[in-house]
Amino acid sequence: MSKASKLEIEASDRGYLESLIRSRTEQAQIVQRAKILLLKAEGMAVDAIADKVDLNRKSVMLCISKYKDGGVENALFDAPGRGRNPEITDEEKAWIINIACQRPWDLGCPAETWTYTKLAEYINENAESAGYIRLTTITRMGIRKILEQAEIKPFRVRYYCENRDPDFEAKMHDVLVVYKQIEMQFDEQGNLLPFVDVKTNTISYDEKPGIQAIANTSPDRMPTATNGYRQRDYEYKRLGTLSLLAGIDLLTGEAIPLISETHKSADFIEFLKLLDAKYPKGEIIRLILDNHSAHISKETQKFLATKPGRFEFVFTPKHGSWLNLIESFFSKMSRQMLKGIRVSSKEELAERIYMYFNEINDNPVVFRWTYKMKEFSPGEAADDQVQAS
Repeated sequence: MSKASKLEIEASDRGYLESLIRSRTEQAQIVQRAKILLLKAEGMAVDAIADKVDLNRKSVMLCISKYKDGGVENALFDAPGRGRNPEITDEEKAWIINIACQRPWDLGCPAETWTYTKLAEYINENAESAGYIRLTTITRMGIRKILEQAEIKPFRVRYYCENRDPDFEAKMHDVLVVYKQIEMQFDEQGNLLPFVDVKTNTISYDEKPGIQAIANTSPDRMPTATNGYRQRDYEYKRLGTLSLLAGIDLLTGEAIPLISETHKSADFIEFLKLLDAKYPKGEIIRLILDNHSAHISKETQKFLATKPGRFEFVFTPKHGSWLNLIESFFSKMSRQMLKGIRVSSKEELAERIYMYFNEINDNPVVFRWTYKMKEFSPGEAADDQVQAS
């Protein structure tokens, strides 16, 4: 007796069919047909399959034939009408895609993004009222295939940067010109040219508010010979927050910190006083900074009026903080020092932050912005690289 042939089933279809068999809510007819396909994929004879699923030979053959002709959807589900093509129409696909491209909340669902399961539930429940009876039985896998073909990923969110400043390009140009002026004061090896007479000190400045002082409720268990990683109690205690006001000298790489409870105008003025005391009289202190209210407040303007010609501000565009080099420093600081930090008080947190700045300044890094000066746009500038040499 010749051995029965096996039905070739795609790996994705096999996983889907196995999930149907395990389901407790799926229609019995669909589960029965899923079993037929899986048994045939194992090489079982048609008559044996018919006995196992309690169907006649003709029904088993029809299910297998429909899979070969039109895939798993065609084999599992009946067309809702005699002579109607079981294949989903372009109009039905368009309706599915339209639903997937809307926010669930706007359609009466609590979620922000779709999952394939929730999307299938919504489509099954609303297809008949929309005039698409065939879609009342479409499965999660069927919806997934349609969306993948259309390259729609309803569960994914990709962030972008909205241009909200009408003077975006002009302000960006001013910032990039400053970076170009700084670059021209270094040789190809990154060394400051000996003939450069510094008259303008350029500081990339920003605030990092809300640095949390978090304490453990139990001591950490340090690594041992039998346990190679630190163990930490999942409970913790919040002790409050601190604000870091900081700048980087773009010529020397020196990082300049000021820690405060807040980041108001008074705090910003304290930082300006710190810079005023640091740099020689007669030299200009130029700051690259954002449009925070503390930077342009009446209180700040009143202080600047007492120091005529001492400070220059170069503002980044609104929604353009990525143009400020200190953002790269803050990112580095978060990874190297703040990640997972535990302290016993806010005073300890401040002490450790100052200690981190001292370590940085022992071997300062000069941050640079590389870009094309002649050809740039907001999108291109966002793709340029920030480098440290």
